[in-house]
Amino acid sequence: MKFQPVPYSPEKISPEETRKRAREFYELMNRRRTVRQFSDRDIPDEVMEMLIMTGSTAPSGAHKQPWTFCVVRDKEIKRRIREAAEKEEQESYNNRMPDEWKQDLEVLGTNWEKPFLEIAPALIVVFRRSYEVIDDRKLNNYYVTESVGIACGFLLAAIHNAGLVALTHTPSPMNFLSQILERPSNEKPFLLIPVGYPAENCKVPRLIRKPENEVITYY
Repeated sequence: MKFQPVPYSPEKISPEETRKRAREFYELMNRRRTVRQFSDRDIPDEVMEMLIMTGSTAPSGAHKQPWTFCVVRDKEIKRRIREAAEKEEQESYNNRMPDEWKQDLEVLGTNWEKPFLEIAPALIVVFRRSYEVIDDRKLNNYYVTESVGIACGFLLAAIHNAGLVALTHTPSPMNFLSQILERPSNEKPFLLIPVGYPAENCKVPRLIRKPENEVITYY
């Protein structure tokens, strides 16, 4: 497809409104927390669709949109995912992780057990598409990891904005997700995101985010 420019008319707002929106969005996102204690309260399909389609508005290399978002609600599939994830996580905690890594995780209070994979009403399994197959031709995608990572960032922001909570879970290796969900060979698992409402007595680790002077350098 050749370059076909179309008019772009973004909303025009005042500098004061720009500052206000920037501050309000920061304050909203600064309240976001990773949660491991979920309610089993259901989420409507319409909400899940809007969350994922927000993620899919992310920029991508050559606009290839190299992602697939799989929504898992089926209890049996969630059980299988939990069992496979816990098997890998137990191996990691017992044999793969160096002591330094395990010490760094102590502040989060995590272990190999992942009950949230069954309790959360929905799991979003994000796959990155390294290439496409169209008319028996293999067509490469570009900057796949970066593109899918940005889309996941948009998705997590949308989840928080909707009053829901999530966890970015990365059991390693994750090939079992491809097998359980029977995904095609051009898709590789990128991220496993339980989504839902927080449990009634949900608790999160006491954490402090880095201040401005540790994350911003001006030139």
